[in-house]
Amino acid sequence: MRKVQNKKTIRRLAMRSYHAASARNRIAVTAIALTTILFTSLFTIGSGAAYSIQRNTVRQSGGDGHAVLKYITDQEYQDIRNHPLIREISYNRIIADSVDNPEFLKRRVEMYYMDDTGRKLGFCEPSVGRTPEKENEIITDTRTLELLNVPKEIGTAVPLTYTAKGKQHTEEFTLSGYWESDPVFNVGFVIVSKAFLDSHAQMLVYEGKTEQGMAGAVNSYLMFGNTFRMEEKLRRVITESGYTTRFEEEQRESLPTDIECNVNWAYGMGEFTSFGSVTAILLGCLLILLTGYLIIYNIFQISVLRDVRFYGLLKTIGTTRRQIKKIITIQALRLCLIGIPVGLVVGYGAGAAALPLITSSMLSMDASIKPNPAIFAGAVLFSLLTVWVSTRKPGKIAAGASPVEAAGYTGIENKRKIKEKERTDGGKLWRMALSNLGRSRSRTILTVISLALSLVLLNSVVTLSRGFDMDKYLSHFMKTDGLIAHAQYFNFEYRGGDQDTVSDQAIRAVESREEFLDGGRIYYDRGILVTVKDPGVKAGDLSYIGMPMEDLQVEDGEYYASIYGMDSFNIGKLDVIEGEPDEEKLATGRYVIAGVTTDDRGKPVPENQHFHTGDRITLNNRGKIREFEVLAVNAIHTYGETTRNFDEYTFILPSGVYQEFTGSDEVMSYTFDVKPDKIQSMTEFLAAYTRNTEQEMSYETKQSYVGEFQEMQYMLLMVGGALSFLIGLIGILNFMNSILTSILSRKREFAILTSIGMTGKQMKKLLAFEGLYYAAGTGMTALLLGILTSVLVIGRVGGSIWFFSYHFIIWPLLISIPLLFLLGVLVPAAAMRGMVKESVVERLREIE
Repeated sequence: MRKVQNKKTIRRLAMRSYHAASARNRIAVTAIALTTILFTSLFTIGSGAAYSIQRNTVRQSGGDGHAVLKYITDQEYQDIRNHPLIREISYNRIIADSVDNPEFLKRRVEMYYMDDTGRKLGFCEPSVGRTPEKENEIITDTRTLELLNVPKEIGTAVPLTYTAKGKQHTEEFTLSGYWESDPVFNVGFVIVSKAFLDSHAQMLVYEGKTEQGMAGAVNSYLMFGNTFRMEEKLRRVITESGYTTRFEEEQRESLPTDIECNVNWAYGMGEFTSFGSVTAILLGCLLILLTGYLIIYNIFQISVLRDVRFYGLLKTIGTTRRQIKKIITIQALRLCLIGIPVGLVVGYGAGAAALPLITSSMLSMDASIKPNPAIFAGAVLFSLLTVWVSTRKPGKIAAGASPVEAAGYTGIENKRKIKEKERTDGGKLWRMALSNLGRSRSRTILTVISLALSLVLLNSVVTLSRGFDMDKYLSHFMKTDGLIAHAQYFNFEYRGGDQDTVSDQAIRAVESREEFLDGGRIYYDRGILVTVKDPGVKAGDLSYIGMPMEDLQVEDGEYYASIYGMDSFNIGKLDVIEGEPDEEKLATGRYVIAGVTTDDRGKPVPENQHFHTGDRITLNNRGKIREFEVLAVNAIHTYGETTRNFDEYTFILPSGVYQEFTGSDEVMSYTFDVKPDKIQSMTEFLAAYTRNTEQEMSYETKQSYVGEFQEMQYMLLMVGGALSFLIGLIGILNFMNSILTSILSRKREFAILTSIGMTGKQMKKLLAFEGLYYAAGTGMTALLLGILTSVLVIGRVGGSIWFFSYHFIIWPLLISIPLLFLLGVLVPAAAMRGMVKESVVERLREIE
């Protein structure tokens, strides 16, 4: 047989066949566009979120360096700065140990000299004005100026009180420039000039770690050539400059030559973030690839089955298998040329619009999208891959049919001999409809699966969202409805003593409110140095933060311990895992409650539990030694029960015993409950009180965290719902395509049925039955897959979320199934309208 080698002829045949299938083309273009939209929006959101997370993490970390050298001397800086691995290095000199203006109580301000690189990497470049030059000139951020009630005008006087080397100074500076405060970073900066640094050189002499304060120390951010193996590069920079360093995982004693350093956690978490992001993106791509494959494959399969006789005729005139495949490939590429660009534009716009909502809801941060050609390249690649995979099998079907087989091809997959059935009750429409679906079982199955997937995803999203347990989430942060404390407590800088105590006035103000139900004081004084003997520690044991226990020793076998005093209200809120905190026994002064650290899920860490009930311990308060028996063990929840920092050894005493043993009555915090549905009004009162009456006081209530929790739920429902909608839309298109193409390919068959007496009403019923069977099959498949996914996948995935409580949910599927049946009736009815316009004779005359 002679082969046709004319490429133009093949392209002409492909394009004429393409133009002859306008209905198929519209559906296929829509499917390809939707698939591209899904890929583009996924990549846009993924890359934008990753970039935003990194930039926001960099901002939170305080500087845009790959690594940082902390508290080094001038000499150490000079020895390191010219190392060949360093692309850029900043010089940030600490000017003050603290900035003491009372206006900065709830927002710490730090005072530095920074060179050009330091200002750039520290986000401290003035957007208005210029960098400081004269000795009395400074630049700062807008929030710092607002707290000082200083106008944002160049040349304005800025009064500052600061402490350096144990001596407090008050000076009036001149504002030479400022920049907008970063809402992500709740710390202000005051940057002085080189002239100020030079004139105060004697005050800023820094001899190293032996000094009490940090004034005069240098912090340097390093930028390497890239972010690969940054820890190794940092180690080389230090060791090859003649110094040593010890990273956290290294267990050895400190050396005089050690330099404190670390890789910037914004970049250091890159491997974990990349792994998690890549996994999530791959799973999303696989799901989209599958749904896109289902519809595109179905479209081309049905198209090939309809045109298989045409391909058979082409083979009789010498067209090869390869050329027939090429005809289908040309048509697919033509459809891609229309669908993919539309999908790229719409998908990028949808992703860009959704990204701020997602990041602000879930991550409480600003989002930004860095233009990246990889987004579009990836979306195009995955979309083309989907089309290529989807058209392979239909292409094989078209190319594999011989001319003789093609002439009699019907598209029926069941090759078994059909047994003739004799019935006396005539043909039943529901039986005919069921037989019609069995003609192409793969097409029916694919249509059912594509519809079921969207319902399963929707049910999974609702199950996951409803599993978010607000009580678990809130209990991680607060055991009570509210908490008031000094502002330093909420800055994780609680120092104890008179300066940071909760005032009696604030406590009385809360207790006098009609919303108040009950409350209690928690006592702690950081100035009290209590130690405990622990003979159970063995060589090589690590603390909860991974440090060797030997490094925590005060003396042989004796360790620092934190002692808290609590009122009955607070003791009743403890998460006791051993024993019973009997208050009568505790009041005798012979018993104590021991604490054990907890993990991120609020679960106690068994290996960090040093004592059990019945153990006898000896506490030493500066020579005042007392023996206690451990009455109970409490799982420590840092946010409401401690200084917001874990301690290796933590003990709790009732308030009276605490005061008698420690000699301190300083109140660290006051926690309380309110009447039902009164949290909002109490929150509003506390906001006004801490703003207008006692500005040094601050507060937290459960209301503060409810909004964050609801935003996470909203984000999940929004994103998951949008994905379910798009996949469902693809499924509906697949269903419509199956019905429409089935009707188009069976025109002659329907005409014969009409000619022997089938009425239009009966034909509509026949097609309605087919649609209902699709709906029923989809409903049963969705229920089965939905139940399995809920139990086996969502239950396990949710179990990794510490505030998740699994509940079996199926109602989204049950609500959706009636809509499927409605769709199953309406789509065939609409499809029949176009066909019945043609006469029976016209349909019978169609060439097969």
